[in-house]
Amino acid sequence: MAQEDPVAEPVRIWLGVSHHAAFRVAGWAVVRADEAGVSGFAGGERRLDAERGALLALLAALKDLPAGRSVVLTTSDAIVAGFPARMAAAQAGGEAPADNLDLWAALSTALAAREVKIVQAAAAPGTPPGTPLAFAAAWAEFGRERAKDKGPFTASIPKPNLAKAGV
Repeated sequence: MAQEDPVAEPVRIWLGVSHHAAFRVAGWAVVRADEAGVSGFAGGERRLDAERGALLALLAALKDLPAGRSVVLTTSDAIVAGFPARMAAAQAGGEAPADNLDLWAALSTALAAREVKIVQAAAAPGTPPGTPLAFAAAWAEFGRERAKDKGPFTASIPKPNLAKAGV
């Protein structure tokens, strides 16, 4: 049985989140690169606010990762990027979240089990196509629209499409 390398490269994750306030719907997409290769999935849900959608997206991105594994997560979503600071402020006696406590508890557990570095990067309209973040953002919009039409879902991104992610 092979042992895991203690200095293994971190898992790279690109997370796209798309929320539509008027329709109260959110979609997300995850592109993950590790020693097993590139994988990805998209999801979405109805009847939620932007914070709940971002929490669900981040939890989906961290799901199934082994405890103790180092992760570098890149996102353009300011809400996701702000979660670690909000959690640290709450632990230091600042204002604790009042809503979505079930998801905050799950996120606290997920972040405690592994080292996660969240990097906020711009995915503005000028972002070059073919980058993993732009790819995830496009699939997040697809996830949002599908959730708006059909309800909650999660689906794998097909391998031929992932080949265009630029990873």
